[in-house]
Amino acid sequence: MFVTAVESRPAGVLDNSTARRPIGARVKAFIALTKPRIIELLLITTIPVMFLAAQGVPNLKLVVITTVGGYLSAGGANALNMYIDRDIDALMHRTEQRPLVTGIVSPRECLAFGISLAVVSTLLFGFLVNWLSAALALGALLFYVLVYTMLLKRRTSQNIVWGGIAGCMPVLIGWSAVRNEISWAPVILFLVIFFWTPPHYWPLSMKVKDDYERVGVPMLPVIATNTVVAKQIVLYSWVMVGVSLLLWPLGYVGWFYPLVAVLAGGWWLWEAHALLARAKAEVTGSKLKEMRLFHWSITYVSLLFVAVAVDPFLR
Repeated sequence: MFVTAVESRPAGVLDNSTARRPIGARVKAFIALTKPRIIELLLITTIPVMFLAAQGVPNLKLVVITTVGGYLSAGGANALNMYIDRDIDALMHRTEQRPLVTGIVSPRECLAFGISLAVVSTLLFGFLVNWLSAALALGALLFYVLVYTMLLKRRTSQNIVWGGIAGCMPVLIGWSAVRNEISWAPVILFLVIFFWTPPHYWPLSMKVKDDYERVGVPMLPVIATNTVVAKQIVLYSWVMVGVSLLLWPLGYVGWFYPLVAVLAGGWWLWEAHALLARAKAEVTGSKLKEMRLFHWSITYVSLLFVAVAVDPFLR
């Protein structure tokens, strides 16, 4: 059964203690609502694509505005995600220190904050970048909140697969910010992130599956064995690496990007197959080493998109 709202928890209770919190702590709490570490990954996929779209250095003012708008949009989505998930966040060890759980921010404040960021980011994109980018950013926010958080997350083990579409949108936003259109290059990179997201997140889910099981969220590692999950990780990994190489034959990049894609992708596949081997051997606990792939996935996407940005200068 899914967990219902935990009204008795400190999270969600606006009282005098909230107002008495130090201003510095309150500011940090509102920043935490935006999930800055997640947004770092989104910006890693946004800015390099702008270099590819410009085939060199894009307008730096445009880069700054797009970066700020992207942060505000993703931050609004994350705040609204925390508002909706405050009941289960209070019961999971990895989220028990979030601002709504500790009570430093009230649900009403969080909701208003998230909506405000959504409105400001959409207008910022629309008036200072272009309305295509504004529509893409707003679409990503609504998809993450309405489709992933409210519809998929607590109902299906495919939650992170389809919910990950929201995390793919910054690639399209970065390209459209420069060219005010969408072409095959950002679509290919969109698909790279789409196939990257499940094998990036499932190892973390394997590590904290007890948390998800406790609150009734059917992440794949909760309902399937480690071997099944690892096989899915290997499958998505091969598709991801294959798709990442399509930029080269289509003529969007020179020699540098495919070189990085092959080397980084080869190491990824090595780690994915090693995880599968350990899972088949029924290794459990710390010996499963599932977080090795999780940490490498962040390095991989960083290297790949740095190559996207550098490649135009080496052609």
